[in-house]
Amino acid sequence: MDFLPALIPVLPLLAFAVIITNGRRLGWSACLVAVGASLTSAVLAALVYSRVLLSHETLAWSFEWVRWGETALRMGVRIDGLGALMLFMVTVVGTLIEIYAIGYMAGDKTFSRFFAFVSLFMAGMLGLVVADNLLLLFVSWEIMGLCSYFLIGFYFHRPSAAAAGIKAFITTRIGDVGLLIGMILLWWTAGTLRFDELLLAVPALAGLGDAHVDLMLTAAALLIFVGTIGKSAQFPLHVWLPDAMEGPTPVSALIHAATMVAAGVFLVARSFILFAQFPAALTVVAWVGGFTALFAALIALTQNDIKRVLAYSTLSQLGYMVMALGLGAYAAGMFHLITHAFFKALLFMGAGAVIHGFHHVQDMRRMGGLWGKMPWTAWTFLVATLAISGIPPLSGFWSKDEILLGAFHESPVLWVAGTFTAFLTAFYMFRLFFMTFTGRQRDGEIHAHESPAVMILPLVVLAVGAALLGIPGSPWMGLWVQHSLDVPAYALAHHHHSNLVMGLSIAVAVAGIALAWLMYAPRPTIQPARVARAMGRLYTLSLNKFHIDEIYAALIINPTRALARGSFRFDLGLIDGAVNGMGWLQRALASLKGLFDKWVVDGIVNLLATIVQALSAVFGLIQTGRVHNYLLLASLGALVIACLTWWNMG
Repeated sequence: MDFLPALIPVLPLLAFAVIITNGRRLGWSACLVAVGASLTSAVLAALVYSRVLLSHETLAWSFEWVRWGETALRMGVRIDGLGALMLFMVTVVGTLIEIYAIGYMAGDKTFSRFFAFVSLFMAGMLGLVVADNLLLLFVSWEIMGLCSYFLIGFYFHRPSAAAAGIKAFITTRIGDVGLLIGMILLWWTAGTLRFDELLLAVPALAGLGDAHVDLMLTAAALLIFVGTIGKSAQFPLHVWLPDAMEGPTPVSALIHAATMVAAGVFLVARSFILFAQFPAALTVVAWVGGFTALFAALIALTQNDIKRVLAYSTLSQLGYMVMALGLGAYAAGMFHLITHAFFKALLFMGAGAVIHGFHHVQDMRRMGGLWGKMPWTAWTFLVATLAISGIPPLSGFWSKDEILLGAFHESPVLWVAGTFTAFLTAFYMFRLFFMTFTGRQRDGEIHAHESPAVMILPLVVLAVGAALLGIPGSPWMGLWVQHSLDVPAYALAHHHHSNLVMGLSIAVAVAGIALAWLMYAPRPTIQPARVARAMGRLYTLSLNKFHIDEIYAALIINPTRALARGSFRFDLGLIDGAVNGMGWLQRALASLKGLFDKWVVDGIVNLLATIVQALSAVFGLIQTGRVHNYLLLASLGALVIACLTWWNMG
C-alpha cells in the first residue's frame, strides 16, 4: 500500500492524456473521464488519510532515478499527516469544482480542452503534495505554472485574457527562479533535497555553529520562500492573481482554493524544518504575510467586480496563512488552508452561479435582489461569507482564531494588524453579499435565474464543509485536526487559549457586518458615496489598487520595453545594417567580377576565336578539293622557288 499514493496524481494525468488525444471523439463525455479520475483519486486519498490518521505512520515509497559514482538520486512519494490531509482536501474540492464546471462550461466549444487542462492541473498539484523531495516537487510546481497559463488565458481570443495568462506566467516565474536557486544552495550545503534526509541534516548543520553554513541555509530558506511569494501571490508578486479572474470561474475556484496558491503555503510547511532553525527567515515570512493580509483587504474594500473582491480576499487569507507559519503557528496556518479551501471554493462557485444566472455580468452595482431569484446560490453563499468573516461556529472562525492567538503571543503588532484585517474582511464580504443578494435589482433589463442542479449540488456540499469543518479543529474536540497533521516537535507552538483574542475576533467580525449593513442595506443609513468623498485620497488609492501595477509599469515594464525597442533598433540599424552592407558589398564585387569575366576574360577568348575563324576562312579558300588546282599551286610554288634561287645566284 506504500505505493498507493503514487496512483493519486497518476489518474488525473492519464485523464489528461486520454482527453487531449481523443477530445473530438469524446465530446461531452470528456468531463466524465476527468471527473471519474478525480473522484477515484479522492477515494484513494480517503483510504490513505484513514491509514495515516489511525496509525500515525508515514507512507514512503521510492526508486532509484539516476546514479553517478556512489551518489544516487531517488524519486518517490512521502505521505505524513500533512500530506494525507492535503490530498484529501485537493481531491474532494477539486472533484466538486469539476462537477460544477460541467454545468458552467456546457455548450462551450472548447469543453473537452478545458477538462484536459483541469486534469493536468490536478495532477500537478497532487504530484506536488506526494513528492518526497524538492526536485520532484519543483517539477509538479512547474506543471501547475504551465496549466495556470493555459487556464487563465483559456479565452485567448480576448486580449485581456491573453495578457492575464502571460502576466501570471511571467510573475510566477520570478518566484520560481528564487525557488530554483534556493534548491541549489540547499543541495550545495546540505547535500540532499529529500525531505526525510533534510529533517536530520538541517538541524545537524545548524548545530555546528558555522556562520557560513548558517548564512547559506538562511539564504536557501528565503529563496525558497520567494517561490511561495510568487505562487501564493504575496506582496510584491501579488499582481497576477486579481487578473487571473479572466479565466473561467471554475478555474478561479481551482486556483484560489484547491491548487496553485495553496501550493506556496504547502511549500513552506513541507520545508518548515529549514525555516524553524533560522528565526530570521521566519521573521521575514511573518511580516510579508501580515502585510499582504492587510494590504489586500484594504484594496478589496472598494472593488466592484464580484470576482475581484474575492480575488483580493484570497490574497488576504493567504497572508494570514503565511503569517501564521512565520509566527511558528504551523498547525494554525495549515488548518486555515484547509478551511479556506472549502469556503473560498464555495464563494467563487457561488459568484460563478451569479454570473451564469445574471447573463455574465460581474459588476455588483448592477445586481441586487438576487436572493429571491437564486435562493440556493444565496444561502450557500451566505454560509461561506459568514465562515470567511469569522462567525462561530463556522469553520473560518476556528482557524482564524488560532492564527490570531499565535500572533497575540508572538507579535502584538501583527496581532493588531490581523485583528483589523478580520474587521475589514467581514465588512467587504458582507458589502459584496448585500450588494448582490439584497434589496432590489438595479439593472432591470436582466432576467436572473438559478443555476442547474449540477452546479447547485457542489455548492450545497461545500456549504456543509464550510459550516462544519472547523469543529474538529476547535477546542471542543481537542484540536483534533491539528493533531491529525502530525505536527513535528520543532513546529509545536504551545499557546494558551485567550478569551480576549476570541471575544475581540467575534466583536470585530460583528462590527464589520454591522457597518456593511448600515452602508449597503436596502435602505442604507450611511451613504457609501459620502464615505468615499470623506476618505478622499485613501479611497482613490484603494480603488486603484494603490497603483502597484502602474508603479511596476513605470519602473520595470516600460523600461524593459524601451530597452527591448532600443535593442531592436540597434539590431536593425547596426547589426542588420552591417550584415546588409556586407551583403551589398559582396553583390557589388560579384557584379564587377561578372563584368571583368564577360568583357576581359571572355573577350580575349572570343577574340582569339574570331581570329582563328577569320584565318580559317582565308585558308579555307585554297582548300578546294580539285587536283588540277593543287598541281597549279605546286607549279607556281616551284616557279617562285626557282626565281628566288636565280635571283640569289645573280
